[in-house]
Amino acid sequence: MIVDERMVTFIHSLETENSEILETIEKEALDTYVPIIRKEMQSFLKVLLAIKKPKRILEVGTAVGFSAILMSEYAPEDCQITTIEKYEKRIPIARENFKRAGKEHQITLVEGDALEILQSLDGSYDFIFMDAAKGQYIYYMPEVVRLLEKDGVLVSDNVLQDGDIIESRFAVERRNRTIHSRMREYLYELKHHKLLETSIIPLGDGVALSTKVREE
Repeated sequence: MIVDERMVTFIHSLETENSEILETIEKEALDTYVPIIRKEMQSFLKVLLAIKKPKRILEVGTAVGFSAILMSEYAPEDCQITTIEKYEKRIPIARENFKRAGKEHQITLVEGDALEILQSLDGSYDFIFMDAAKGQYIYYMPEVVRLLEKDGVLVSDNVLQDGDIIESRFAVERRNRTIHSRMREYLYELKHHKLLETSIIPLGDGVALSTKVREE
């Protein structure tokens, strides 16, 4: 826990409900132990989308489609969303959820390895949401920065690992040490990248908010 549990509970008590389809998908995901973005992260995304008003969104990590649908509801109506997912069992669920939400024409799901797909993409995106395998963020970063247009926004979720990020790697469970070291490297590169300006925020499980301040 990064923030005091009582504070998180208080913040959650202030939240308003999402649309009926999002509430349904969230309950189904939680019932089947599928991780989705936390309540405070949902609100954070809504505000960012209202400010930025992106026209082209890229999401790395679809899961069952919850966050893509949420973004589609709070981005402009003509916004197009591309989302990437590799886990075969979740892909048909996500596609069905997009249909249930009436968003299948606005959201394009691309199946396969995220790094390979990122390398194959052309054009640029004005909003990128990174919510995939945490140990892979550092490898996705060069392509994500390439695809992010100037003044675009990059949101990287789950970057503080419930507070474990501040611990010595030897204090972290052995099975998590590789992810721990890679995430530390990712955060360092975000903060020191010559094209980005980044703020790391102890919100939810930690979020890094970056904007591309100049081109190469």
